[in-house]
Amino acid sequence: MLARALIERKRDGGRITPAEWRTLMSQYATDEVPDYQMAALAMAIYFNGLDRDEIGALTDAMLHSGAMLDLDHLTMARVDKHSTGGVGDKVSLVLAPLVACLGVAVPMMSGRGLGHTGGTLDKLESIPGFRTDLSLARATEQLERIGCALIGQTREIAPADRRLYALRDATATVESIPLISASIMSKKLAEGLTGLVLDVKRGSGAFLPELDRGLALARTMIALGADHGCPVVALITAMDRPLGRACGNALEVEESIMALRGEGPPDLMKVTYALGAEMLVLAGVATDRDDALRRMEVAISSGRAAAKFQEIIAAQGGDPKVVDDPSILPQAAECELYLAPRDGVIAQVEPRAIGRGITELGGQRTKVEDGVDHSVGFVITARPGDIVRAGEPLATIFAKDRAGVDTGVAALRRSIIIGEEAEPPLPLISHRVTEAGVELYD
Repeated sequence: MLARALIERKRDGGRITPAEWRTLMSQYATDEVPDYQMAALAMAIYFNGLDRDEIGALTDAMLHSGAMLDLDHLTMARVDKHSTGGVGDKVSLVLAPLVACLGVAVPMMSGRGLGHTGGTLDKLESIPGFRTDLSLARATEQLERIGCALIGQTREIAPADRRLYALRDATATVESIPLISASIMSKKLAEGLTGLVLDVKRGSGAFLPELDRGLALARTMIALGADHGCPVVALITAMDRPLGRACGNALEVEESIMALRGEGPPDLMKVTYALGAEMLVLAGVATDRDDALRRMEVAISSGRAAAKFQEIIAAQGGDPKVVDDPSILPQAAECELYLAPRDGVIAQVEPRAIGRGITELGGQRTKVEDGVDHSVGFVITARPGDIVRAGEPLATIFAKDRAGVDTGVAALRRSIIIGEEAEPPLPLISHRVTEAGVELYD
């Protein structure tokens, strides 16, 4: 009866108390509250929102619905990064080993694809043998030994959020600031962090395209972190075009390996370095962002970052030789260039359409139980503002068969728009948000 009463109250604009949140999420985690009632509550929250205290209470209720990593015995700082999701966003694969090799413990808990966006876990699992389903005990041991663990949300950690996360995707309630905030922060706080950096996306490919909503999300999560003694910094970054060139699981792993070798696309490296600098400063490893940048550049040029990625892969059951030989990754059966249909200027490379195209190729799920073809996707060399000629290569399609190539061509026709001119793209990194306020990013 509690769930029905809370649905009715939130439907009518009322408040839910902390004690009610604790009871509700505890019952949901143990199947006493069915998905259909939680779906109704999620929709009521989507339309009527939650106030500041309710968001905090929901976060705490999900956090305490399961176990937490106990890392207080570690002598090093524990800092993670979270992205609100994008297309071609493989920053985590580069950032985790890069920051870990500089003396920061990185307990990175990631998710699978959500909507049109790819998931870090699916990308990692394209590495032969790589396991993301580590227990808390094993993740703790790995963090003690090598300073990094790249894991998925287990049944031990915030089980109420684990169920609600999948439900939100199926019920079109993903784009709710209260639900996004509580979901992200319940998982991150369960990691026992001493600091957190957020990559909040804006633009047409983001879950929250508008700048004001992205800033509101950042402020909400920063406040939740402050309430729990975990300092949080957020950067607002562009998702009005894909990040980097590769879009698709194995393709993005290969591009991440190239980035760790110092050969990554400039936009990917800029975002990676910016987020990494915030992590290193929060950890006290670097004195400022310039110092952090120098340390990261040396770690990549010396090979330390790539070696750390090999160490992580080996520790989690994967084949570390993939860092030296990316051809070990799943390979698509068909590969074909996509050529410019006419002269003009690249007016747009629409990330949502690219993400949907990867799903149509089989590279992302439409249902939780779906399998994933890790080999498929696109490598897109065209960038907004480029002047192109008819017949010039704009992208490469990777598909499992000829029908997949046709699907990829149709997706790229919808995604890569050629016009007479192009609007200026969004700044790659536009704002920095802390507990002190919002500033333009320098």
